[in-house]
Amino acid sequence: MPRKIIHVDADCFYAAIEIRDNPYLRNRPVAVGGRSDRRGVISACNYEARKYGVHSAMATGQALSLCPELILVPHHMEKYKVASSVMHDIFHDYTQMVEPLSLDEAYLDVSECQAHAGSASRIAEEIRQRIKQQLNITVSAGVAPSKFLAKIASDWNKPDGLFVISPDQVHEFVSQLPVRKIHGVGRVTTEKLQMLGIETCADLYRFGAERLSQHFGSFGERLFELSQGIDHRPVKPHRIRKSLSVEHTFARDLNNIDECLAELPGLLQDLNRRLSKLDPEYRVRKAFVKVKFNDFHSTTLEREGTQAKLEDYQQLLKEAVQRDARPIRLLGIGVRFQEIAQAPAPDNSEPQLGLFN
Repeated sequence: MPRKIIHVDADCFYAAIEIRDNPYLRNRPVAVGGRSDRRGVISACNYEARKYGVHSAMATGQALSLCPELILVPHHMEKYKVASSVMHDIFHDYTQMVEPLSLDEAYLDVSECQAHAGSASRIAEEIRQRIKQQLNITVSAGVAPSKFLAKIASDWNKPDGLFVISPDQVHEFVSQLPVRKIHGVGRVTTEKLQMLGIETCADLYRFGAERLSQHFGSFGERLFELSQGIDHRPVKPHRIRKSLSVEHTFARDLNNIDECLAELPGLLQDLNRRLSKLDPEYRVRKAFVKVKFNDFHSTTLEREGTQAKLEDYQQLLKEAVQRDARPIRLLGIGVRFQEIAQAPAPDNSEPQLGLFN
């Protein structure tokens, strides 16, 4: 039987929470992010701001140049986490098959849900209404037989919308779908596809799996499957992390290695705080550092056998900084984990994570 997948995505989540709590912000261009004088970046913005070309991941300075009337609001993560918890509690009233993608976004597999006689579209609509009633924000939802199509559907009628792709509609819908809508197809891939005469998924299918593989490798095989609406990925209630990192963009460039090394203890404290919240089965395989120079060129250095220890990061950082003589605007540190299935048993002689060394 076809699966029943719902993808729920809050509309301008951070901005929506701020506007909800401050009526003055309604109907005005609003963005949540860091200050421009501290090289801030926009995390979220409402639709009024988007009309000016403002979008997430944009530098705050650029956003303000596009929209001088933009109201910038700082992050209030605790409020967002509380709202997220309410949303996920609602999701779990219908199914335990919930795969969170972020604080405000998740896949739900409601194939076995008996609510509303098993109607996924009615379940999705009830979820949307409950979130609006309890949080006074809106979410959009997509319903489809696969994760690929459910995610596309949730964006189809944004904001505050619901879009359903039933199994008998998949072929017609996918055949007309622009390739730029496929997750993983960015600007460069879109341009390459257009050069091959490919604009829609129907074009992808006609181009053929073999030729797509010649041009795009294994991703070509994936593109051919998606061109038919085929996506067998299950909803995974528990996601396995492969890495964890923290980073910081500095208001003033760091000009030498001593200034960089002085920032490591604070970064390591943040990293250890996040590591301490993970399940004990996560074991560090190696540490890495990331350095971004003032020309936005970045470099990453990692080495097997290193751990989340200050001395390891100090050595990695010294080597990474030597790769360019420019001032540094961002530093990041992190760890990569062993495969969970390969992690040693608790009674193995290999030590546990040294989180606070």
